[in-house]
Amino acid sequence: MIASITGKLHCTGVSALVTRTTFRWLSTSASVKTSLKDTKETAQADMDDDILTKEIGDSGVIILNRPKTLNVLNMPMVQKIYTALKTWESSKKLVIIEGTGEKAFCAGGDVKALVTISGPKSTTLGEEFFKREYTLNHLIGTYKKPYIALINGITMGGGAGLSVHGKYRIATEKTLFAMPETAIGLFPDVGGTYFLPRLKGHLGTYLGLTGFRLKGVDVLLAGIATHFVPSEKLTDLKRDLLMSQDDRDVEKILNKYQPKLNHEFVLAPRISQIEQCFSAPSVEEIIERLRKDNSEWAQKNVEVLLKMSPSSLKITKKAIDEGSKKSLAECLEMEYRLAYTALGEESDFHEGVRALLIDKDQKPVWKPATLKDVTNEYLNRRFAILPAEKELKLGCNSKL
Repeated sequence: MIASITGKLHCTGVSALVTRTTFRWLSTSASVKTSLKDTKETAQADMDDDILTKEIGDSGVIILNRPKTLNVLNMPMVQKIYTALKTWESSKKLVIIEGTGEKAFCAGGDVKALVTISGPKSTTLGEEFFKREYTLNHLIGTYKKPYIALINGITMGGGAGLSVHGKYRIATEKTLFAMPETAIGLFPDVGGTYFLPRLKGHLGTYLGLTGFRLKGVDVLLAGIATHFVPSEKLTDLKRDLLMSQDDRDVEKILNKYQPKLNHEFVLAPRISQIEQCFSAPSVEEIIERLRKDNSEWAQKNVEVLLKMSPSSLKITKKAIDEGSKKSLAECLEMEYRLAYTALGEESDFHEGVRALLIDKDQKPVWKPATLKDVTNEYLNRRFAILPAEKELKLGCNSKL
């Protein structure tokens, strides 16, 4: 989950870009309307319409509808998505999830709201938000029907959690994907410790530590998206998916809309360097190898890493390493322990959100201040099992 990081997020900093976008219903052609005469459509939302759900024949559509904040997730939205998915799992042939507007699918979770409330209430709200969000991530990762995420636009943090665990993730030329949590004193959560180590080689470690941004076709080539479709074709794609007679048609329809690609992965020229440097057993060794490389690329990455929270870097490295051997449920349970211990007001998480999202002075004061100060004892405390009543417990019967 990454907070209301609304707009362009760079490896070295965050700048806000708030956009006004008019909500547009899923458009359907006259032929679709004719063929779906028995369509039962419902739009359910609270007074702010932050989530819209539609039933079209035997398909379900979920629309994130907070375009002014780039569709960032809050607790009511998490609850509504979960409820819709549980309701539809036994009755629909497929589910499509998308975001309103052209700017973002979902720019993250609204962590700014967690930090601006002080005292015990903030901690309780944070615990509940993370627990519900991770439970939703697990549901998506174990969903029994085809789950199709149209990640058109900014997809970061919590937006990744809403998409990467589903069976199909459709990128467009407007997709911008990143897991930039180390910049705000957190770590790549929402199952990031599960999917990042399963990318090719040590690409996931590189993305998780640096927050590097992938765009367009590169999201597919990195292994994060399953398909690439030009944004101008999304309306036609949705029409065909909703008209399909069987969930086994989904793959064929998606393949039909994917154009022939002749694109070299943006990181292809750096893969050998990524493997050499980011395969190191510790963050300190990663930085040392980058310094020995001494290329312009390596020097820039050293600068990026040294701006991140030292504790976040070490937690992220350890969590990704451990996540490579864990199930999705186990990763999310581990992440909940880490998120739980990050909720204290003196944590780097609070300081990072303050410096980058609230005061925007871009000058976080990290504690511990250096990688050397992030000891094994410190890490063991962060990864320690919580009291039984505090633990997140995921399984076949887990629910919000």
